[in-house]
Amino acid sequence: MYDMYIRRHDRINNWGMVDRAAPYVVGGYLYDKPRDILYELARSKNIWERRTAIVSTYFFIRQGDLEDTFKIAEILVNDEEELIQTAVGGWIREAGKKDPQKLVSFLDKYAATMPRTALRFAIEHLEKDQRDHYLGLRSRV
Repeated sequence: MYDMYIRRHDRINNWGMVDRAAPYVVGGYLYDKPRDILYELARSKNIWERRTAIVSTYFFIRQGDLEDTFKIAEILVNDEEELIQTAVGGWIREAGKKDPQKLVSFLDKYAATMPRTALRFAIEHLEKDQRDHYLGLRSRV
């Protein structure tokens, strides 16, 4: 399934196709393998390949493996596409549930410049004072 998904990625043309399959077909397959392909996808011009890169890491998050989620989020943090912004924000939020300090470190570095959509998704589960702090950083830019 993984090989076909990657080989025929040109047939993927909406977020639902990515979000339903990527965590299991790509993330599940790559869990115990090298993940270089995710970094290639993250740098693609194709929105669905970029979204696949970050969404695939959901499988890793569920296993407590957060490194690739934050590294790929760094690549995509300023993506202009809202569907990438929502995925980046949502996935770092989910990773932050496993390791809140990693989320805070990411936000300390990027909150002031990351798109508001990604920031809103990322801070959704933080305490109000933390949400206000990070939103306040955005207004100073």
